[in-house]
Amino acid sequence: MKQAMFWEDTGSNRVQCLLCPQKCVIADGKRGFCRVRQNDAGVLYTVNYAQVSSYSIDPIEKKPLYHFYPGSPIFSVGTFGCNLRCGFCQNWTIAHGEPETVTLSPEKLVAAAEGYDGGSSIGIAYTYSEPFMWYEYVYDTAKLARETGLKNVLVTNGFINPEPLKKILPFIDAMNIDVKGFSDSYYNETCVGELHPVLQTVEIASAYCHVEITTLLVTGLNDSKEEIGRLADWLAGVDRDIPLHLSRYFPNYKMELPPTPLYVMEQARDEALRKLNYVYLGNVPGSEAANTYCPECGALLIDRYGYRALETGLEKQKCRKCGRDIAITR
Repeated sequence: MKQAMFWEDTGSNRVQCLLCPQKCVIADGKRGFCRVRQNDAGVLYTVNYAQVSSYSIDPIEKKPLYHFYPGSPIFSVGTFGCNLRCGFCQNWTIAHGEPETVTLSPEKLVAAAEGYDGGSSIGIAYTYSEPFMWYEYVYDTAKLARETGLKNVLVTNGFINPEPLKKILPFIDAMNIDVKGFSDSYYNETCVGELHPVLQTVEIASAYCHVEITTLLVTGLNDSKEEIGRLADWLAGVDRDIPLHLSRYFPNYKMELPPTPLYVMEQARDEALRKLNYVYLGNVPGSEAANTYCPECGALLIDRYGYRALETGLEKQKCRKCGRDIAITR
């Protein structure tokens, strides 16, 4: 175990964790809501430091990040633990289970990312489970990775307090942030969390690094035209160039609702495109809504199938047809 950051002693061998908005008050010998921060005799420790449950080379599009080094591979790594309890969790065996792990120090992880698959990776993606519940390890590793020229990517639920967020952001190059729905009731009942801290994370992070948003549309719960409209209105107020990924739900973990109808996905995209320049559909194989089009002239810029990305209409970071600047980071 490693001593945790962001906590305070509340007396009687109890501590309060200040990493995320759950703000758990933890008794001696107990762990917080996330299962990975433990009080030991009045001191808070992180129990998953350097414990890696999964790693792989993934396409950057799998994160999903469509406007950050398109077509590039990235070394992806994760651990266990999460500070939400989404009923539809796609990675529940890692986030809420007890997966086997291997120990990799920050130095060894950076070396692995540099050398894996012939050194093809552009950097490290902290993903699979919630990287902010791996905060101390991600923070230490990201600083080392930055020194070697590797990019750092967070795939996160965004449920983090502003102080730790601002401390780590100088070392982060890109984030995909889940905005799981656009109502407090959805967050409270489906994810055991809150909406406002996530919106705050997006607003803060967009001033520091490349940001894309993912919303999983769950049948009958957060997929109404009205809710998507509110989401798009808010995101356009941050930056209408931020890509929005609307992902199709399939039954998983504790949720057995039917898959999101395709027509609902398409209607949601049409609604979001009224305010945003780049809206994609995920978990819809073969859909043209995975492609990037120029918001000015409609020209095809990046043709995608699965996780393959072929640039067809870009000249550096401009549309080859009309010359419009395109929000691509590379």
